[in-house]
Amino acid sequence: MPKAQYTLDKILEKAIAKEIEAQELYGMMSGRVKEAFVRDELLGLVSFEKEHQAILEKYRRGGVTEGALNLSQPVDWKIAEGLDQPAVTPDMQLRDVFLMAANREKASHDFYRSLAGLHPPGAVRTLFEQLAAAEAQHKSRVELLFTEVAFPQTDGG
Repeated sequence: MPKAQYTLDKILEKAIAKEIEAQELYGMMSGRVKEAFVRDELLGLVSFEKEHQAILEKYRRGGVTEGALNLSQPVDWKIAEGLDQPAVTPDMQLRDVFLMAANREKASHDFYRSLAGLHPPGAVRTLFEQLAAAEAQHKSRVELLFTEVAFPQTDGG
């Protein structure tokens, strides 16, 4: 069976959809937590993912041109398929949501690193490298939230 062919435009479309999904996930979870620190971190992630969405949309509209590739260029890789995640269920444990979120952030990091590698040095490549670095930071933040929920502090220390 041949590998699926994606154009850069389709991959950007998928990346934008994933950024929106992340916003929705983190927004939903912010309403489910009691701890102000956790809620603030989740709302901060929503904001970051909105920024990423705007950057990707700008590139897709042609707003970034230095080093940009033709959006109809076919790209054949497994990364796009790897971004699919299981659906969130209403009864999901909070620790599992954070674990899933950490995996999503890792997948996004890898995705943006690969997109950066497709582009020659320049503004677009730098943009995708910056998005990759931001996703790595998000993974770290979500893992911190995971530890807060999975290993809560007890009265004994």
